[in-house]
Amino acid sequence: MSRPTADAADTSGPIRRPGVRRAVAVLVLVALAALIPLLGPSAALHGTGEAAAPGVGGIALLRAVLFAALCVPVGEQFVHRLARALPGAPASELPRSWAPYAAGAGVLAALGLASVVSTGNLVPHSLAQIDVGGLYDSRDGKLALVEVNAFLVAGLCARSRRPATQLWPLAAVIVAETLRAHPTTEHHPLLGSGLTLVHLTCATLWAGGLLHVLRTLRGWGPVAAGPALLGLYARVAAVLLALITATGVWSSLRRMPSHTILDQLTTTAYGRALLAKVILVAGVAVLALWARIRLSRAADPLTACSPARAEVAVLGVVVAVSGLLTALPLPIRW
Repeated sequence: MSRPTADAADTSGPIRRPGVRRAVAVLVLVALAALIPLLGPSAALHGTGEAAAPGVGGIALLRAVLFAALCVPVGEQFVHRLARALPGAPASELPRSWAPYAAGAGVLAALGLASVVSTGNLVPHSLAQIDVGGLYDSRDGKLALVEVNAFLVAGLCARSRRPATQLWPLAAVIVAETLRAHPTTEHHPLLGSGLTLVHLTCATLWAGGLLHVLRTLRGWGPVAAGPALLGLYARVAAVLLALITATGVWSSLRRMPSHTILDQLTTTAYGRALLAKVILVAGVAVLALWARIRLSRAADPLTACSPARAEVAVLGVVVAVSGLLTALPLPIRW
C-alpha cells in the first residue's frame, strides 16, 4: 500500500512544476517590461538635445499600467462574446476573471497620474503638494478625475452580477485618454482624438483578447471548440491589426510630416520610441501569422498556442513602450 502512495506523490510534483515555472516566467516578463518605461527615457533622449518633463520614467510606467489595466477586462468581455457564438463551447469552464485586480491597478495608476496633474505636471514629493480641488480647474485635471472614477466604477461592475457593464466606464477611460493626448491647442484635435480612439480601442481588444483566449483554452483543454475560438479570434485580430496599422501611420504622419519622418525616427526621442514600437508590432504580426498557419495546417491545431503565447509576451512589451511613448516630448514639426 505504500508504493502507490509514493507513486502518487511522485506524479503530483511534475504537475505543479509547470505552473510554478509559468508564474516565475510571468513575473520576470512583468519586471522586464516595467524597466522599459523606467529606463527608456534616458536611452531615447540620449544625444537628441531634448528635455523631458520631470519624473518622465514614473509617468511612463503609470501610463503603461493604465493601458494594461484597460486590456485585461476589455479582452475578457470580448472573448466571452466570441465564446458565446461558438456551438458546444464549455461556458461553465471559463477562467477566473482578472478584471477586479486590473481595475485596482488602474485606480492606482490613474491616482498617480492625477497627482502629477494637480501639481502642474510636476512630481509631488509630499501629500501637501497635491491640490485635489485644482483638478477641477483644468481640462487635464478633469480628464484625470474621469479616469480615476471610471476605474472605480469598473471595479464595482466587475464584482457585480453583470460584469459586462464595466465596458461603459472603461470606454470612458479610453475617451479620456484620447482627449488628453490631443489638447485643444493642437492642429485639428478632434481628428487626432478620433484616430487615437480607434487605435487604442483596437489595440486593447487585440492584446487583452489574445491573453484571455489563451487562458480560456488552457481551462477548456482538448475540446473541439478550442481551435474554433482561436480561429474566430484570429479572423477578428486581422481586422484589428489593419485598423491599428492605418491609424498608427496616419497619427505618425500628423506628428512627423512625411519629408522629415525618416530623420526624426532616429534623431528624436519620440521617433526612437515609435521606431521600437513599429519593430515590435512587426514581430507580433509575424508571430500571429505563424500561429494562423499552425492553426490551419498542423495535425493538432492547438500547437498554434505556442507562437500565440510568444505573441502575448511581445504585446506586453508593446504596451510598455506605448506608455513610454506617451510620456516623451513630441517632435517638432519642421
